[in-house]
Amino acid sequence: MRWLALCCRPEAPPGDTDALAWLALGFTPRVARLEESVVAEVSASLRLFGGARALRLRLQAEAEQAGLALGALAWAPTALAALALARCPGYALRSCLSDRLDALPLAALSAAQAHHAMLARLGCRRLGDLRRLPRTPLARRFGPALLAALDQAYGEQPEAHAWLTLPERFEARLELPYRVEHAPVLLHFAEGLLRQLCAFLAARQAGVQSLRLAWQYDAMRAHDVASQGELTVATADPTRDLPRLTRLLAEHLAHTTLAAPAGEITLSAEHLLPQQAQNAGLLPGSHEPEERLHTHALLERLSVRLGAGQVREGRLHEDHRLGHMQRWHPWPAPPSPAAAQPVRCPPGPQPTWLVEPPQPLRCDAREQPLLAGPLTRISGPHRIEAGWWEGRSQLQTRDYFVYRSATRGLLWVYHERLPDTALGGSGWFLHGVFA
Repeated sequence: MRWLALCCRPEAPPGDTDALAWLALGFTPRVARLEESVVAEVSASLRLFGGARALRLRLQAEAEQAGLALGALAWAPTALAALALARCPGYALRSCLSDRLDALPLAALSAAQAHHAMLARLGCRRLGDLRRLPRTPLARRFGPALLAALDQAYGEQPEAHAWLTLPERFEARLELPYRVEHAPVLLHFAEGLLRQLCAFLAARQAGVQSLRLAWQYDAMRAHDVASQGELTVATADPTRDLPRLTRLLAEHLAHTTLAAPAGEITLSAEHLLPQQAQNAGLLPGSHEPEERLHTHALLERLSVRLGAGQVREGRLHEDHRLGHMQRWHPWPAPPSPAAAQPVRCPPGPQPTWLVEPPQPLRCDAREQPLLAGPLTRISGPHRIEAGWWEGRSQLQTRDYFVYRSATRGLLWVYHERLPDTALGGSGWFLHGVFA
């Protein structure tokens, strides 16, 4: 067996170890928490990822992308030995496991560290000194747990671990060390939860397009204040980019006011979407995916700063009426349920520029339209009869034509099949111009 012990840096927040455990689950299903570290049995993963060195580099790159401060890392045939070597990286210079462990100080093994004062008076400074003591008196003096930990570290007794599993949805809770009265201060504590979320998403090879941050108000709040508040952060596309999510959450919190001091926060993401790695460009200098992501991040921040509905995006809608072919939604708009089905184009040509409102035209004795002289028909009619389901005011019964004018070029003209005779007019209108 091949065990890998991963430790966060001492200055890292406690939640980073949980995030590191989620991250390791993306490389092997046999991951467990062992004291302050994460241990993973990676024998079956070495060939898949190209060897121990390639796996270590991949882990370090994923941890850096998730914003985790990865510290010591060590390999060993047992989990306790890997943890001991990770705690003392400068001692891992010998090839044989027993020799490497014998040279470690007592602090490398938690069971020995608990009796460090007494063992020091007995002349024990290293694990090798401890192993040379008589086993029966040692067990009688310090209990069987010390011998069991030694035997498990040296591979003389089997180890048992509770393997971690990835849940279907992400939810992390954090009790704040003090009551927070201003919403932007919550970002400092939410960053740790965001790191856990990004590591969780990396293990699931997924991204989020919406996440929820909720906070619990203090029990001493006013009677007219709700027990909690929340906000939802939406992105244009599935992502697990920590800086992008952090900046977007900061923008939302800057426009949020807490109704009372908050003492607890919860970050959750229910709808996970698959996210594939981006392919590299064929030609050097091709950064189209990166430019698109930068554009999306800018639009996300503008939509928060300017307010809901101030940044909008148009989406095609299947309708033959020109004014209803595109609908505008606040950006980023939720994904359309029929996004996989292409929108069918209406029959007939579509103009380059529209004339809004349509310009009435005169007609000649043959009831043909005129505009700065006679017009020559190119194509048509293209009949549109739609909108009856929205009431008579939205009903359109038109025949569209393409006409050529000697002075104006190609024109998009329609004739009302059911003109309002009470208003007069010819029933002919100019609705567009072709380039």
